[in-house]
Formats: sequence, C-alpha cells, structure tokens
Amino acid sequence: MGLNISLSPEVLFQIGNFPITNSFLGGLVLSLVIVLGVWWLNRNLKKDVPGKFQNVAEILISGAFDFVVSIIGSEKKARRIFPLAFTMFIFILISNLATYIPGQAAVTLHRGEETVSVFRAVMADYGMVFVMTMVTVILVQIIAIAVHGPFGYLGKFFNFKSPLSFFLGLMDIVGELAKIVSLSFRLFGNIFAGEVLGAVMLFLAPFFMPLPFLFLGLLSAVVQAFVFAVLTVVFVKLAAEIEEEETLEQASI
Repeated sequence: MGLNISLSPEVLFQIGNFPITNSFLGGLVLSLVIVLGVWWLNRNLKKDVPGKFQNVAEILISGAFDFVVSIIGSEKKARRIFPLAFTMFIFILISNLATYIPGQAAVTLHRGEETVSVFRAVMADYGMVFVMTMVTVILVQIIAIAVHGPFGYLGKFFNFKSPLSFFLGLMDIVGELAKIVSLSFRLFGNIFAGEVLGAVMLFLAPFFMPLPFLFLGLLSAVVQAFVFAVLTVVFVKLAAEIEEEETLEQASI
C-alpha cells in the first residue's frame, strides 16, 4: 500500500452542488464540540466554589485577556477585539490538536475503488485558513477606515505630496496584500508540512522514528494558533493607531 499525500482535501459526498470535504466535515464537528463545550461551561458556572475545570478556564481566559490588553494598550479596545482573537486561538488550537487523536486514519469511506479518509487536519486545508485570514484582513481595513476616515484611508495608499510619499503608499498596498500571505501561508504551511512529515515517518518507520516529529508537531500546533491570534491583535492595533500628522490636523481643526 502506497503513501497517498494530497494538497487539496478529498470530497466525501455532495449536497446538491456543494461538495463536503473531509476537512470541512472535521471543521463542522470541532465547531459543534466547541459550542457544546462553551454551553456546558456557561451552564455549570459556580460563583461560590468553582470547580477545577472552571478555575483552569478562568485562568486561561483572564491571562489571555491581560495579554491582549498589554498589546492594545487599552482595556476598552481589548474588550472589542478579544472575543474574535481568542475564538480564533481556541478553534485553531483544538483543530491542530485534534489531528493527534489516534485511530482517525482508520476511519475511511469507500467510493468504488477509491478509499478516502473521513477526517483530515482542518488547518491543512488552505480554503479554511484563507477564509479566517480574510476575516482578519477585512476587519483591519474596516477599522482603518473608521479611524482615519475614507479619504484618510485612501490617502495612506495614494499620496501625491512627493515621489517618495507616492512610492511609500504603493509599498503600503503591498504590505496589506502581504498580510494575507503571511497569515495564511504560515499557518497552512506549518500544519500541512507537519502532517506530511508525520505521515512519511510513520510510513517508513512506524514505531519509534515518528515520536520526535510528533512532539515537534504538537509544539507547532500550539505556537501557530498563538501566532495567528497575536498577529490579528497586532494588525488591529496598527490599523487603529493615529499618526502624529493626523493628531496635529485634528488639533488644528
């Protein structure tokens, strides 16, 4: 039996013209697990004597919020971006860690002569990562327009005061496009590469050889979730900053 590595997710079945892939199905299952977990935790909150799980959850959420405040610099602004950033962190983290649940490879679907794995790493599907990236990028643009105004936002990219200002504006456009590449390819590349490397090592030496790569993959799963969420917060902070020239203009008005 050969080693089958596919860059794109496999289609399990279709609902009308909408294809259901193994990564999409995994994302739905994990989303349902997260929603049920949050619902259960919220239903069983105890104010007087909280349980161990509640204590851990409160410490994690409180520490994460304080960290976001330290980046944003304002508790009021942090309250607005924290739900999105923390949700992204939890979803990416659980999606990455779920790939290490044993026995998933044995769950397959037979379609004629083809055998398709029912579960696949959610973040190894670039489509999913790209959608999450676009949520961040679009939010950053909306915040920038709200803070600087439509003309101030466009003036950042199309500045005709001098040739240098015009060139720097074009570089800002490249920088905005680079956010899509940096966010999406970092997460997708690391998770997909870890999945491929683990599969190759397991195929070549199925006993002790994959263990170091397994621990490295677990570390990468946590780090990549953290990096994606932190970059989202940093991009939002940069979009909301008012430069010194704008401050002087507002003061003169």
